[in-house]
Amino acid sequence: MKPVIGITMGDPASIGPEITLKLFADDSLFEKCRPVVVGDAAVLEAAKRYTGIDGIEIHPIERVEEAGFTPGVLDVIDLHQVDMDKLKVGEISRMAGNAAFSYVKKVIELAQAGSVDATVTNALNKEAMNLAGHHYAGHTEIYAEFTSTRNYTMMLAYQNVRVVHISTHVSLREACDRVKKERIMEVIRIAHDACRQMGIAQPSIGVAGLNPHCGEGGLFGREEIEEIVPAVAAMKEQGFCVDGPIPPDTIFSKAKGGWYDVVVAMYHDQGHIPLKVLGFDYDRAAGKWKAVEGVNITLGLPVIRTSVDHGTAFDQAGTGLADEKSLRNAVDYAIDFAVHRA
Repeated sequence: MKPVIGITMGDPASIGPEITLKLFADDSLFEKCRPVVVGDAAVLEAAKRYTGIDGIEIHPIERVEEAGFTPGVLDVIDLHQVDMDKLKVGEISRMAGNAAFSYVKKVIELAQAGSVDATVTNALNKEAMNLAGHHYAGHTEIYAEFTSTRNYTMMLAYQNVRVVHISTHVSLREACDRVKKERIMEVIRIAHDACRQMGIAQPSIGVAGLNPHCGEGGLFGREEIEEIVPAVAAMKEQGFCVDGPIPPDTIFSKAKGGWYDVVVAMYHDQGHIPLKVLGFDYDRAAGKWKAVEGVNITLGLPVIRTSVDHGTAFDQAGTGLADEKSLRNAVDYAIDFAVHRA
């Protein structure tokens, strides 16, 4: 049986509704999985007008069991969170932030109940969510709390380049303090298991340094000497195929060239910047994005969660110009994880 994939609509004022419609406009989606959206049917109906996609029927349901999974039909578990008279596309609001949070909470519950085999999230806006009283740094932290998960990490992926992080949504000062042997070993293990779940039999893992030139023997910092080298050595002793520390300014070129199946980055921007340089392609002459293709995956959870690797893009919302490639890729990754887990 094809896996059931639960997809959140994202912030109602964002590009989420639009790219969700564009995803469902391609009938090949149903050849790979049984997709169902968690969101607001009225918002999706409104998005049909500015996208020009009128060949899709929006089918509101209350339970996954009511979904028909039929090409040309978008089954949506309608949570009725949005007052359409108050919704302003492209603007931050408490109502939209609360709605986006509600969709995420619901899809987690569906995964925990076994109603969906994997979850895919569209972008939410952290400011809007916090205005609504939901004080989380992002999706990752929401999933961690509602699944009671302590040991987790974020993976970004674009084609054959994948990166996991020692830390993500903390200050750079705190990120440096979190570079500890035990955490590095934990993330290496999580990354290895994730690659195995994707069908990579013997994952090769590259570990980035924290400091320029990996500290130059202690001249630019001692984290490599005191934390990263011991962590890599310990994991090698346990049989993992791991290499490092590798200078951060070269490790991603090596990963792109096929040296590593996954890279362990020491902090948020060290991992995010190279992946977004690879996956985000802006056409300056045309004044629009040609491609936004990265995927964000939370590892270490008891449920499968993949996501688009871009934000709410309020500046594009309502224009009909948003690109759905990242969402499509996130669904493909979710399917891959679900199939191998089964």
